[in-house]
Amino acid sequence: MEQVKQPTSEMKCDGPVDVAAAQEPLMFTGVTKGQSSPRTDLNPDQILVDTTWMAVQEGQTASSDCGGMSDIQEPSSVSGEDVEGNETSDVTGLEVSPGNKGSRGATLQNGDRTPQESPPQNSDTSVTAQMFPDSLQTPSLSLSDQLRLGRDDPSTLGLNVECRICGDKASGFHYGVHACEGCKGFFRRTIRMKLEYERCERACKVQKKSRNKCQYCRFQKCLALGMSHDAIRYGRMPEAEKKKLVAGLIAGEKLQSSSGADLKTLAKHVNTSYLRNLNMTKKKARSILTGKTSCTSPFVIHDMDSLWQAENGLVWNQLNGAPPNKEIGVHVFYRCQCTTVETVRELTEFAKNIPGFVDLFLNDQVTLLKYGVHEAIFAMLPSLMNKDGLLVANGKGFVTREFLRSLRKPFGEIMEPKFEFAVKFNALELDDSDLALFVAAIILCGDRPGLMNVKQVEQIQDGILQALDQHLQVHHPDSLHLFPKLLQKMADLRQLVTENAQLVQMIKKTESETSLHPLLQEIYKDMY
Repeated sequence: MEQVKQPTSEMKCDGPVDVAAAQEPLMFTGVTKGQSSPRTDLNPDQILVDTTWMAVQEGQTASSDCGGMSDIQEPSSVSGEDVEGNETSDVTGLEVSPGNKGSRGATLQNGDRTPQESPPQNSDTSVTAQMFPDSLQTPSLSLSDQLRLGRDDPSTLGLNVECRICGDKASGFHYGVHACEGCKGFFRRTIRMKLEYERCERACKVQKKSRNKCQYCRFQKCLALGMSHDAIRYGRMPEAEKKKLVAGLIAGEKLQSSSGADLKTLAKHVNTSYLRNLNMTKKKARSILTGKTSCTSPFVIHDMDSLWQAENGLVWNQLNGAPPNKEIGVHVFYRCQCTTVETVRELTEFAKNIPGFVDLFLNDQVTLLKYGVHEAIFAMLPSLMNKDGLLVANGKGFVTREFLRSLRKPFGEIMEPKFEFAVKFNALELDDSDLALFVAAIILCGDRPGLMNVKQVEQIQDGILQALDQHLQVHHPDSLHLFPKLLQKMADLRQLVTENAQLVQMIKKTESETSLHPLLQEIYKDMY
């Protein structure tokens, strides 16, 4: 493809982004205020989704080999019977089995990537095929598929759970807690024989080697940790439920006993994961916006011509082929979706590295991401914004706020509420380490609809919020009310996401040329 010429100086951002010149020719040829005309010189067959999204799809076969959580059977009841059959996500309705992980548009058998059968396409599917053709030709990864990527097969992992009484290896779930055979037998004998031990005031440590020295303290610890004859469960607990309950108990115990040092370690771990998985950090974005970087200044997109110039190689050079042959508002909507899909993938990888997240039921992981990713995205978006516009294409481009606002309704209404939120949010002057914990807390909200284990989710979030509070006290000592302000921002983000979801659904219904990416369809389904 012929290399596009370097933009002129009035369109290039020298130093801090200045859009004064870029805003001058806002009324461009062929477009009146609030309207735009479609391009007619582009090939509609060359509509390709972002190659980074396709790279994730190409990892589909690997997910079958890695296994992840696909072999874990979610408990359907509290009976002792094993749960058999395929795992089904209650949230998405996708049935997943080895070699057939919720494929959309094609049925894959035994891991074969060759489409065996394709469903009939309705009008919505046809539009999706035009805007996102590869999402039908290659199975689109659902949230549950992405969560499985890179996970070890649980069937190959040894479950080494400690007895909660003495620390020996637990043999099972006995009398309401995980305990070894020794402590199980000790508790059973004490209860059945109604034994009474000589009172001890020394609060002896009960450990594997010393557990027989003080029977009184041992029995008191059994009671304190919840051992009870009433907690007997008849029959065998399903393996999947056992593993999840064990993980939940361990995670809860660790969080409840978190010290200042533990919270600092948690904050460091979350920050490291955030920087590793999120491509555009606030530090990187602000350096571009303020001109404090040696990288090439972003190309300013301020009208239709500069947008097409960017599409032809100056900005989105990672895309192959020409942009969609669509009206400009529809095309901007398409671009927003491509960016959102890639950010969802990044947030999924980030969430998998939050301590305790992967110990949750798979359905709960999907639910948390389904309801949390847009709140997280809108919390990170202000990092890319100033009052005049926002960075796009990994900082290579800068789209002016006025240009986005000039698009015809309803497309001109998409970004303006985000700018209004960004102005207030950026005033808090958070850095990446603050945002990492804030985004983690957003994802781990225990009040999401349909959660199976609310208590476990709340325990994980409590630890993150404690770490965030401590972190803010250390790094923002002069901002005494910053933590409660961030809690309020969580509520503001929910309202922002609700309004955005309603706008997206309206666009989907009223704009015949638009369609949602399959992953976003899954997220928005039954959301509001």
